[in-house]
Amino acid sequence: MQEAGLCRSCDVVCGSSAALAAQRHVGIGRGRNLAGVTLDRAGARRATEGRSATIVADEKKCLGGIVRVRTWLAHELSGYCYPAIGGGTLVRVTLDRRPQARSAIQIRKGMLIGLCLLLMIACGPRAHIPPRPLNLPGALPPSDSMAILARRLAPVLYQQRDEQFPLSRVVAFLHPERRVIAYHLLWRDDVHGSWLPFTVPTDEEIIWVGYDSTGAPTEVWTYWHSRILHSTWPKSQVVVNIQWGKHGSFPRGMRESDLPRFATLNFFYAMTILGIPDMALGNTARKGPWCFCHSYRRYRDYSKPLFITERIDVVAREKNPRPILTAVFGKNYSNKDWWPWSPPY
Repeated sequence: MQEAGLCRSCDVVCGSSAALAAQRHVGIGRGRNLAGVTLDRAGARRATEGRSATIVADEKKCLGGIVRVRTWLAHELSGYCYPAIGGGTLVRVTLDRRPQARSAIQIRKGMLIGLCLLLMIACGPRAHIPPRPLNLPGALPPSDSMAILARRLAPVLYQQRDEQFPLSRVVAFLHPERRVIAYHLLWRDDVHGSWLPFTVPTDEEIIWVGYDSTGAPTEVWTYWHSRILHSTWPKSQVVVNIQWGKHGSFPRGMRESDLPRFATLNFFYAMTILGIPDMALGNTARKGPWCFCHSYRRYRDYSKPLFITERIDVVAREKNPRPILTAVFGKNYSNKDWWPWSPPY
């Protein structure tokens, strides 16, 4: 008689050790049926009863290699695998629960980081701009000749047409010893970093106008991202471009290639793309733009004029503008360089 066994490498026999031990006494006929046992080819794991034991034989087709035991089984295997036919090696099957533990730790870490981020956003700064003061010590009356000069020489600002942050305050200071007027501009906010705790919730920018003995403008300084740009001016109305979102300023008509390295318009336009997540977080603290969703050509389109002559809140003749700026801008403002020369104060 032909012994029962694995007829080919594709056949896998599963059953109890008692059933496997009985294989030597069970023959296979021409119809390939074991005596008293039906060979289940459909893989439905049906069993028939034999003389003294239940034997179940499964035939799994197209197994091309070793079948691995995965840890996602619905139940845990206990004990040892039964010895294979013709061998006596025992293999211990265990489930490694460490991946689940590591996964749970990672989930807790992610939740903790998310909670900390939400707390940081909730603690983001809020702009508190005080009301316009009516009677401020040191302020010049509107009829004063120096106050009239400061308003007459006030620059015209050309904004990018998609600008969303309004200009909240303007204060003009005439230097008591030099022919220079400083125009301090307080924008409602900056496009980047508004959600960070302990940051300044407003954006202060400065434009300086130098004039001659006739009261005609001859020089212009502008504040451009921690740098001060300087240009001579042809005794006419001063005009300045205002950058989108960041409010850096530069004299209108200057060559953009003259801007400092790593502070060019190309660089800041790229930051409007890379900084989209930062803008999204900023909208949790205040209302602002979600992105600059336009071309670089439009980013350089300064076509929205803003006349600040009638928007100047206070005119003063002071070398130290700090007390008046605190009263008009609030205590928490950038406090940038007062004058364009060194030392700044």
